[in-house]
Amino acid sequence: MGLIKREFNSKLNAFEVYNLFKDEKDTILLDSSKEDKNLSKYSFIGINPFLRFEVKNEKAYINDNIIEGEPFKVLENLIYEYKNDIQDIIPFLSGAIGYISYDAGRLLEELPNTSKEDFNIPDMRFIFYKNIIIFDLINDKKYITDLDGNIENIESILTVIHNGEKINDEIVCEKSENIFYSNFIKEDYKKAVTRLKEYIVSGDVYIANMTQRFWCYNEDDSFNIYKKLRSINKAPFSAYLNFEDFQIISSSPERFTQVFNNKAHTRPIKGTRPRGHNAEADEKNKLELINSEKDKAELLMVVDLERNDFSKVCKPHTVKVTENFKLEEYATVFHLVSTVEGELKNDVSSVRCIKECFPGGSITGTPKIRAMEIIEELEGIKRNIYTGSIGYFDFRGNCDFNIVIRTIIKKDNKAFFGVGGGITYDSIEEDEYNETLDKARALMRVL
Repeated sequence: MGLIKREFNSKLNAFEVYNLFKDEKDTILLDSSKEDKNLSKYSFIGINPFLRFEVKNEKAYINDNIIEGEPFKVLENLIYEYKNDIQDIIPFLSGAIGYISYDAGRLLEELPNTSKEDFNIPDMRFIFYKNIIIFDLINDKKYITDLDGNIENIESILTVIHNGEKINDEIVCEKSENIFYSNFIKEDYKKAVTRLKEYIVSGDVYIANMTQRFWCYNEDDSFNIYKKLRSINKAPFSAYLNFEDFQIISSSPERFTQVFNNKAHTRPIKGTRPRGHNAEADEKNKLELINSEKDKAELLMVVDLERNDFSKVCKPHTVKVTENFKLEEYATVFHLVSTVEGELKNDVSSVRCIKECFPGGSITGTPKIRAMEIIEELEGIKRNIYTGSIGYFDFRGNCDFNIVIRTIIKKDNKAFFGVGGGITYDSIEEDEYNETLDKARALMRVL
């Protein structure tokens, strides 16, 4: 018997249902926690894993066994083994959930390898699941799928859900008293921005993303950290990945790439202003961002790069900018966002689409490869999963991945996160440093 889908009723939301399974190994929550009818349409929970795909030191592993071949091709073939053609408007019924780290870009391009590594996790990890719990947020419907058509398995999951209770997911986070460390002191970060501007003047790049890594000691339960982050910084592409050796706690506002029914979408973000202390200050900062020629220029350059990336995998004349300079509001910042769409070529899988476009242009720069070389030189530390992607591959060919920003990695009682921004010729060093602090504020509060 093949895949089955069963609708169920429950008073619990996705966060509350995941709370019932959070302690099980390799469970993952893809959580559209921000109320947004255009973006927050579904949340997904993966439980009962049956296979793990990883990439470590440029080698692919399936359940800890080395598999010969180029890792993205191994993953593409693995997903194809479970291919099905079930018709359904829900984009994800069965498949694999996981992440691709920024440093997996070394599988795709010859890049210098001079930066240090402050913590070690696989470059890619995807968990294949027997069961996906689906939350259709727009229609307020809930479903469970079983890859093997095992009705008894669905019944046992429903028993757990029906015995669950609602929980208070709103938490007041006080200002953090923790000590945070960075790979930069302020003046060195500003010097790195100055050096990057010199590369821009010399014609190496037009724009590049400059980041710093913060970390602190933290013994708090990882899911409790996610609960706090979700409470104060809801986002459409949030996620919690509970691995045995580390956890990923994400409240990303940015989509990298979605493929649904052979159509691809990407939503680059560029341009940031902090939220004000009152409505008047908010309005002032909004107008400043909307009218900023610098921020619009940043976004246009990234949109052009994304159009170029899509042209490699999409049919001719189908790549279009469908939304430009949209203002979006989050707990601590405002952003400008655009949308690029295209129709995939008939021979292009979702894995290949992600591979050809990875990593996202909004967190590298243009031209992309030269920007990544300069990033390696100036940042001095491996980005790891920061500015990589978290998401799913559906066995029917769909996928949806975020850009890993506003994200904490919890490992060995330490918490790590990165923050950064796009640098152009017009960038002011002091402002760029302060922008990273604006973006870090919510993450520092929950730690």
